[in-house]
Amino acid sequence: VADRDLPLLGEIDLDQLNDARREFIRHAGLTPAGKARLRDGRSGQTFTGDVTVGTVYMLKLSHLVDDKIHARSIGPYSLVTQQPLAGKAQFGGQRFGEMEVWALEAYGAAHVLQEMLTVKSDDVNGRSRVYEAIVKGQNLPEPGIPESFNVLVKELQALGLKVTLGTTVDGEE
Repeated sequence: VADRDLPLLGEIDLDQLNDARREFIRHAGLTPAGKARLRDGRSGQTFTGDVTVGTVYMLKLSHLVDDKIHARSIGPYSLVTQQPLAGKAQFGGQRFGEMEVWALEAYGAAHVLQEMLTVKSDDVNGRSRVYEAIVKGQNLPEPGIPESFNVLVKELQALGLKVTLGTTVDGEE
């Protein structure tokens, strides 16, 4: 099929396109479905089913455990949210996403969830208080307010909203 026989892209008629496809397949010696008949190399007989023949490009996936494994005891934190950085390259911590939160909620692991979202994440004061309590062998203190919540409050205040924390409608604490 010559290039001059095909119309411009904006003027393509589906019937013309199908005719050109059929002509190309016929010229290539394939069946109307675009498949070829293969023969057995030893007996010379054709196989019962038609086969699509072509080049397939394959690449090896290089997701190896040695490249992925990562552990962290202490490390850098984000300046804004005070949460551990993400990723092995930044020596970051494990990310605890929405689905992981749902899983802990489903198991009823409220204390573990609270620990993951405060002390082990972005409760700056709570992190140091818990460390101190562990070193001294004391009971763990109550977790504080996560820094990500403070960031949310600051963003709301930047929008001109007055955000008050710790009081009720009656003014009682």
